Amino acid sequence: MAGRRYTPRTQTSPTRTTVRAGETHVPPAAPIPHQTTATRTYTPPAPLHLGLTLGPLRRGPADPTFRTTPDGSIWRASRTPQGPGTLRITERDGTVQAQAWGPGADWFLSELPALLGELDDPAPFEPRHRLVAESVRRRAGLRLTRTGLVLENLIPSILEQKITTDEAYRAWRLLLHRHGEPAPGPAGGQDLRMRVMPDPRAWTLIPSWEWHRAGVDNKRASTIIRAAQVARRLEEAAGMEPVQARARLELVPGIGPWTSAETIQRTNGAPDEVTTGDLHLPHTVGFALAGNRDATDEEMLELLAPYAGQRHRAARLILLSGVAPPRRQPKMRRVNIAEW
Repeated sequence: MAGRRYTPRTQTSPTRTTVRAGETHVPPAAPIPHQTTATRTYTPPAPLHLGLTLGPLRRGPADPTFRTTPDGSIWRASRTPQGPGTLRITERDGTVQAQAWGPGADWFLSELPALLGELDDPAPFEPRHRLVAESVRRRAGLRLTRTGLVLENLIPSILEQKITTDEAYRAWRLLLHRHGEPAPGPAGGQDLRMRVMPDPRAWTLIPSWEWHRAGVDNKRASTIIRAAQVARRLEEAAGMEPVQARARLELVPGIGPWTSAETIQRTNGAPDEVTTGDLHLPHTVGFALAGNRDATDEEMLELLAPYAGQRHRAARLILLSGVAPPRRQPKMRRVNIAEW
């Protein structure tokens, strides 16, 4: 194996690096009480870690569309092709129990296997570095999710352009609480206060001062509005091959390679669509595999070349290892335009 000398990480608590890779703590599941709602029992064909698989869908600890609860449940609220829906998932002894509410309940349950990574095939992946091999061992059950919902992954990715993740999470949270709608079923109540994001037309009707209040500049707001105006065509990308899907998204002005990769990784379960143009990822990959904390996109892609076809999976495993270059300068400054 090539690369820098690697000492296995023993820390178990999440870090910024592992959280970015989708690390989400899910407590042990409690039995699901009987409720009158749509349900499905699903047995994954291979070991499944719910937190690692669904973690990339969470946009911050207070994301109104994603919750984890002490009983071991993961809750999601989405606007499906059939309308708003809420999904509750628990896993016990290798079996997944799912409940769904709202007009989108049947769609949620029919797409459950894809959401939990059944269409993902990690078999071709072969670790080429000791760090990656150790991460594979420690992160058993990682699968790449496939949501099939483009706009709900595209819009928060646009919000994350050129700003800190904390600022983007705040904007997503405020916009959904002000312009979304309560999630169907018990998730919309006071305990969880989950929200379903606005429909495409509602995104286009958000006034300029509301974008400003959420800290979203005109460039990102305009990009979201343009995407919402062609939402039907963008949603078709979920059924395309990843390369064609990214090309479809990048037809919208303001959506570039970084945003399209971050979206298609989640919507299409694309194992090779590695993110380029990122502020931190090349440095993390370069440092982890070669001790190069100043690696460029080109150098990162060269290091990931042995994982051709699985580069996104390799990058996630590197992030999940927790290995990252030590900080040597202040973090990116937060800028809240709502205070201007």
